[in-house]
Amino acid sequence: MTDTARARKLADRIRVVVAETLQRRIKDPRLGYVTITDTRVTGDLREATVFYTVYGDDEERAASAAALESAKGVLRSEVGRQTGVRFTPSLTFVPDALPENARTIDDLLARARASDAQVRQASSGAAYAGEPDPYRKPAREDDAEDAGDAGGRATGEDA
Repeated sequence: MTDTARARKLADRIRVVVAETLQRRIKDPRLGYVTITDTRVTGDLREATVFYTVYGDDEERAASAAALESAKGVLRSEVGRQTGVRFTPSLTFVPDALPENARTIDDLLARARASDAQVRQASSGAAYAGEPDPYRKPAREDDAEDAGDAGGRATGEDA
């Protein structure tokens, strides 16, 4: 039986420990501006996945990934020392896809805005194809009486 609350607490603690250790103890020149965005721990508390982002281009991301892989042992020992759990989880570093997803969504929104502007521009001088108000209206009482007399119904005077 897994305790998800305990796994979440451990994941939060691992995230803080890894971030602080990267900032204070790891002096690798390949390590760029790394932000630890999220950490997930399996239910048995044996494996931890650390999600990170790197500010910069693809070369800086690759160099930071290599630096994180080489510092994995130091980070794991620090996590074990500061968390005090019986078995220190193994760390796996995964680049977070959130910035790329956000960039894709921003591009899609910009394309939608441009498309809306084109539609707005095309419809600015347009007129309706039919009547200005194409919906049927309920007949007024005066019109109904006229239609009844013109319909050929016999009134009391004709009979």
